[in-house]
Amino acid sequence: MANIQSNMAGSVWKILVNVGDEVTEGQDVVILESMKMEIPIAAEASGIVKEIKVSEGDFVNEEDELVILE
Repeated sequence: MANIQSNMAGSVWKILVNVGDEVTEGQDVVILESMKMEIPIAAEASGIVKEIKVSEGDFVNEEDELVILE
């Protein structure tokens, strides 16, 4: 199981995956917005999306869990 975490504080602008989707290492899964910039968050491992821990519009801090892969 792999956890995808935020690498900075910001708002969840867009979620690019759904539960059950297969993702590959390096694929963008969430886009954060911080200081009017879009910051893509990529999967660090391949897997299937087991759980999405955030919703669009949520504020997250650095190292908050965003997506769990299995």
